Amino acid sequence: MPSTNRRSPSVATPNSTEPQRRKFLGRLSLPERRFVADALRAETVGGVLLLVATICALVWANTPPLAASYQTVSDFHIGPAAIGLDLSVQHWAADGLLAIFFFVAGIELKRELVAGDLRDRKAAALPVIAAVCGMAAPALVYALVNVLGDGSLAGWAVPTATDIAFALAVLAVIGTSLPSALRAFLLTLAVVDDLFAIIIIAVFFTSDINFPALGGAVVGLALFWFLLRRGVRGWYVYVPLALVIWGLMYNSGVHATIAGVAMGLMLRCHRKEGEEQSPGEHIEHLVRPVSAGLAVPLFALFSAGVSLSDEAIAQVFTRPETLGVVLGLVVGKTVGIFGGTWLAARFTKAELNEDLAWPDVLAVASVAGIGFTVSLLIGELAFADDRTLMYEIKAAVLIGSLIAAIVACVLLKLRDRKYRALTEAEERDEDRDGIPDIYEEHNPAYHLRMAKIYDEKAAEHRRKAEAAAGSSIEGDGPA
Repeated sequence: MPSTNRRSPSVATPNSTEPQRRKFLGRLSLPERRFVADALRAETVGGVLLLVATICALVWANTPPLAASYQTVSDFHIGPAAIGLDLSVQHWAADGLLAIFFFVAGIELKRELVAGDLRDRKAAALPVIAAVCGMAAPALVYALVNVLGDGSLAGWAVPTATDIAFALAVLAVIGTSLPSALRAFLLTLAVVDDLFAIIIIAVFFTSDINFPALGGAVVGLALFWFLLRRGVRGWYVYVPLALVIWGLMYNSGVHATIAGVAMGLMLRCHRKEGEEQSPGEHIEHLVRPVSAGLAVPLFALFSAGVSLSDEAIAQVFTRPETLGVVLGLVVGKTVGIFGGTWLAARFTKAELNEDLAWPDVLAVASVAGIGFTVSLLIGELAFADDRTLMYEIKAAVLIGSLIAAIVACVLLKLRDRKYRALTEAEERDEDRDGIPDIYEEHNPAYHLRMAKIYDEKAAEHRRKAEAAAGSSIEGDGPA
């Protein structure tokens, strides 16, 4: 877990002889490396489940005997109509289950702001600029394609999102051993990406506001905050209150997932003296498996089931709206993140880690083109009045993400040998003390332990040499 004095994973501590120079993608400190490994391990498992759910949805929706049942189940309504919650299964997945996902995202964002990489403005500048450019460029690409093609600009936000879980699932499948600094940079990008996606949903996809319901949601959030500050504990208090807040937020016209984000941001994510975990960290550990293992895969199951017939695929590359999404994810994301990173590094005088090269940044930027969960959600919101186009936009998200994944795989495989060497160096622990050797180079005790190990090995080899020599003399003696 992150400590309250974590430094940025993307910028190393300046060398004492060069106080003005910073290392971009420099080696992480040991606590940072362990935190990143734990966080990404959980995301990767969730991403694999997400990938499986997506495949199931596509098979279900594209198998003729089963296709009708997919639509029937997705459109089945359930819930109390009296309080405005008679929703379809797909609607429950998008507005209900994704609120859990955004609750976890809110906790992650709060932790990064108060105890992580985004706390230090100088350290956060480079990944924040990269993430902003990585959202602006896809939107511009989409807008350009649709202005030239006379399409709808309503979907400009669809290609702006990155799905970190899906991206890590792709990395796990292809077996690429990315160095921890590159993985940390990708994770920080995703956190900032989530922040701006939340803002986009709240600002641009809010329908007519029901002020009494919104006022009730605000009062509920205030009560939620008050109980947290008073130290009140018990899931039986917070879960019912959270459901009430969510229901009021849904009926207010503001997208219901904003309630999840707001509650996540209210949790305390810094540790007090004597605490092994902050309340935010503890709750995140409890809720993340529900989010990654249930909420997001179910959302994918009922949102990713689109037609992938030859006609539907051809439509993706001929309609300006769908083509804009594909090019936004594949080209816009890569160019935006890489260009923003290069410009930020140039003007902040941050030196690239000598073990890596700019093609490595390009490869990570291409990985960020894998947009899924939030892109599908925004697609549903942007084209809610045109069901046919909404499904075509979803198909474009799937195809664009697939192309981005293939491009990323190619770029990463070209450097795979280098990555494996760096990863092995990061993990080598010859003295078996639980700390990688690379972090003990300036520790005299480490070198004394290694000297003892090598002395013992040398003594063993001398004994073997003497034994072998003795055997040779006996073998050469008289019969």
